[in-house]
Amino acid sequence: MSSDRVDAESKVSGNQANIPARIRRELDIDDGDHLRWRLEADGTVRVQVVQQRAGTFAGFEGYDGTASTDVTSEHDDWGVHVE
Repeated sequence: MSSDRVDAESKVSGNQANIPARIRRELDIDDGDHLRWRLEADGTVRVQVVQQRAGTFAGFEGYDGTASTDVTSEHDDWGVHVE
């Protein structure tokens, strides 16, 4: 990639910079995604987009154990096991 190529520009305001819409669309950046920044020895900045998985429990596959519990009698209001 040529060092004088400019794909888009944005303005810094305070400690924040906007990601131009064209770049967001091209990289499929959406609300909640994370950006990982790395500064190379030659001054180049590399950014990695980390896509947010859909929903808080997206990777949760459920409980597959054999023991059943009665949450109304075996757990307190905070979900802690009552002994």
